[in-house]
Amino acid sequence: MLPPEHIPVMQENSAPRAPHSGGSTPIITVSGVDYVVDMAGKPLQILKGVDLAVTPGEVVAIVGPSGSGKTSLLMLLAGLERATAGRITIGGTDITNLDEDAMAVFRRKTLSIVFQSFHLIPSLSALDNVGLALEIAQPDLPLAKVREAAAAALDTVGLGKRLDHRPAALSGGEQQRVGLARALVTKPPLLLADEPTGNLDQNTGAVVVDLMFDLARRNNTTVVLITHDPNLAARADRSFTMTQGRLSENTGGAH
Repeated sequence: MLPPEHIPVMQENSAPRAPHSGGSTPIITVSGVDYVVDMAGKPLQILKGVDLAVTPGEVVAIVGPSGSGKTSLLMLLAGLERATAGRITIGGTDITNLDEDAMAVFRRKTLSIVFQSFHLIPSLSALDNVGLALEIAQPDLPLAKVREAAAAALDTVGLGKRLDHRPAALSGGEQQRVGLARALVTKPPLLLADEPTGNLDQNTGAVVVDLMFDLARRNNTTVVLITHDPNLAARADRSFTMTQGRLSENTGGAH
C-alpha cells in the first residue's frame, strides 16, 4: 500500500463545499419511518418513527451501538429493504413503494454504496471491478470510455499502478480504496457508507476517510456515513445517534 504522503488528497480548505442552507430542498427526506422484521415468527421493530432530512452536498454521520438500527436505515435509503411504515424520498422520488425494476434503475442513477466488507469480485482486476459499476450505470458508454474513467478513478485514490491487480493481491486498505473508486466513478448524487473503516487499522482507515471526504467535496456528493467512531462522526457536517431504533441529532459534536 502506498504511504499516505503518496496518495493524492487535497488539503481540507482547498475544495470548499457549497453552503448548506436551511432553505435548501433536501436530497433525502425520511418521514416517520418504522421498520419491522419477522424474528422466529414474532415481529421485531428495528426502527421507530425515524425522521431525517439531508441537504445536497451535506455529509451526515450516524453513530450508535451495534444492533441499534444504523445499518437498517442505510439499507432502507439504498432501497435494499422496505420500510414498514412512513415515507422515504430521495432526489424528489418517493422510493417507498417502487417495484424492484424501478428501484434498480433509480439506484443505478442516484446512489452508490461503500461497504465495510469490500465486496470486490475476486476474479476481476481493480480496473474491471471499478469499470463494471460504470458499465451497469451507463450501459451505452463505449468500453474505451469506461476503462478510461475507471483508470482515472483508481489513480485518484492512489492506485494508478495497481490497475491489473486482483483483490487477493491488494491489501485491505487498497481493496477499500478500490471500493471507494467503484462507488464514485459514476459520480452519484448520494454516497452511502456503512462502516467503511471497520475492517482497517487506524492509519489505513484515516487515509480512506480522507479520500472519501475529499472526493465527496470535490463532486458535491451527499454522504450518509454509518460509523462507530466518534472522531470520524465529528468531521461530518452533522451527526446523529441511533438508540434502540430512534434517531436523534447530536448538538456540538459535528461541524
